[in-house]
Amino acid sequence: MSTIPITKNGAEKLKQELQRLKHVERPAVVLAIAEARAQGDLSENAEYDAAKDKQGFIEGRIQEIEGKLSAAQIINPAELDAGGRVVFGSTVDLEEEESGEAVTYQIVGDDEADLKLGLVSISSPIARAMIGKEAGDVAAVQAPGGVRHYEIIQVRYQ
Repeated sequence: MSTIPITKNGAEKLKQELQRLKHVERPAVVLAIAEARAQGDLSENAEYDAAKDKQGFIEGRIQEIEGKLSAAQIINPAELDAGGRVVFGSTVDLEEEESGEAVTYQIVGDDEADLKLGLVSISSPIARAMIGKEAGDVAAVQAPGGVRHYEIIQVRYQ
């Protein structure tokens, strides 16, 4: 089984979600199923059907998270020493050459990506264009509107 890269923060979030699902959500849905069963006829019991559907979703999500965590290669960006190169987990300050717009992205695993928070997936076009580059280099990114060029201003490991 291949490993899935994930940052330390991403792994912690998955562990917290797993704890919540196992210790809060799962017991609550079991109680809801028991209450719906107590109402009698299950063939026309919408509450029972909804609770069973929710239970299926919770159990599926628990299995998915456990699988991801078992295959995870947890990387702590603060412990990286890549000699100033852009690698998984690094935070990169960029400047779009045409507009001069400054942006900051951290390269994270697919499950952690959230562009609003500046977290870009390792498999995204911008991350792929930056990997291996250093401050001062230019990354050419194929965007829907054409190729955009970003100058790498600074690479940090935090």
